[in-house]
Amino acid sequence: MTVLMTPDMANFSGHVHGGSLLKLLDQVAYACAAKFCKNYVVTASLDQVFFRQQVNVGELVTFHANVNYVGRSSMEIGVNVVAENLRTHQKRPTTSCYFTMVALDDNGCSIEVPRLELTTEADKRQFAAAALRKQLRQESLEKERTLHIDLPEEEF
Repeated sequence: MTVLMTPDMANFSGHVHGGSLLKLLDQVAYACAAKFCKNYVVTASLDQVFFRQQVNVGELVTFHANVNYVGRSSMEIGVNVVAENLRTHQKRPTTSCYFTMVALDDNGCSIEVPRLELTTEADKRQFAAAALRKQLRQESLEKERTLHIDLPEEEF
């Protein structure tokens, strides 16, 4: 997906808000996952968002998405962002992240997604790296659960 960055997406310095980029990133991850599994999906998590460089109003921004990993009902979608100055045609990577998307049926229950065909060595490396990220996410979630202290509702 390619989008022109407009003033309504930016702060007073002419730099695009991270939140504006996050919304577009989520839309791109949704489209990639839904197209892959041919079904409705929802965002389950977002990991490792790196805003490496600012994005400016007037730049053309291209979002590149890829299915890196597939579980039973979940998919890891990697998204990389490249900004292009339309006057100089200079391109530069600005942002990258990983979404976990889950396929759901009409009742909101998770459903099985197609297997991912790994045809190249790069595909296999990407899949292995994504599997490691999934394991780290699960370990982090378990650690978070052990640290969580239940507070009475009235204290929120």
